[in-house]
Amino acid sequence: MTEAKSTSTIRRGRIFPEIQWTEEQKAQWKAEREAFKKRCQAIFTQVQPQLIKTHYNWYMAVEPESGEYFINEDALVVAHQAHEKYPNARLHVFQINETGVCGKI
Repeated sequence: MTEAKSTSTIRRGRIFPEIQWTEEQKAQWKAEREAFKKRCQAIFTQVQPQLIKTHYNWYMAVEPESGEYFINEDALVVAHQAHEKYPNARLHVFQINETGVCGKI
């Protein structure tokens, strides 16, 4: 006895249609993202020399509105700590080293 096979197809891809942005909207988004990164970078640059000596290759999450930062050995833990205190804030995570980034391309 053979079983009847289902003829329904599985939908693949995105559920929601893609957002269509104008060039102005894209430029504004990029500018806002760059301004946010610069505010976070300024805080990171200020404390990096002290932290690099004692917390090399640890992670630092920065909340630029308050100027507060969190440090931990684990990137996920530091992000969780920051989101516990600032649940709706945008954060930027740096690695405490000479460049502020982890890994190589």
